[in-house]
Amino acid sequence: MAVRSGNENHASTRKSAVEAELQAAAQRLRTRLLPVVEQHNLYLEDVDIKIAGSHRTVHVVVDLPEDASGSVGLDVISAISTDLSEAMDSDPDDDDRPYSLEISSPGVSRPLTEPRHWRRNIGRMVEVKPVTGDVVVGRLQEVTATGIRLIPQLPVKKGMKPKQGDPLALEFSRIRKGTVQVEFAHLEDEHTEDIDGADPDNSGAVHHA
Repeated sequence: MAVRSGNENHASTRKSAVEAELQAAAQRLRTRLLPVVEQHNLYLEDVDIKIAGSHRTVHVVVDLPEDASGSVGLDVISAISTDLSEAMDSDPDDDDRPYSLEISSPGVSRPLTEPRHWRRNIGRMVEVKPVTGDVVVGRLQEVTATGIRLIPQLPVKKGMKPKQGDPLALEFSRIRKGTVQVEFAHLEDEHTEDIDGADPDNSGAVHHA
């Protein structure tokens, strides 16, 4: 059995302490930034802090409310970037370490991990990997408090028109992973969003302080 040296143990302990400190700082910052995000009628998805030497990178992910459709536009990202940076600059508990503030919104590649993620994608094709059983691809029809209902797309030979199966209900507890499937039929809609200033996969802005 390998024996770890004292230096390795110290490094591991130090790394764990730094990670815990960053998580606590991110949670405190999340509490401070949440009212600003809500003023813009957005949802605060995540706050993450990375340290490189004496510099911090603060990554804030915002999303549209659960009942909204589309994606967060770059004009909205730009507006909230100014307000978030002002909130950070006026933070009385900040350690005055230089930082870069990165603000973005989740793209369609984001895993569907919460009920609101599924609700935002009703009508889209999704891929569901159950805890047990085969992967299911189908059009999301309904989202309830406990699970989803979709119309499965049945496998067909190349060149044949896709066939639909019977409606399938899955509880969230039975879903291991869910993702949105990009459809060629929706490329025109995605292109329109891009013209309006929003990247269909992700939009963002960076502020340095």
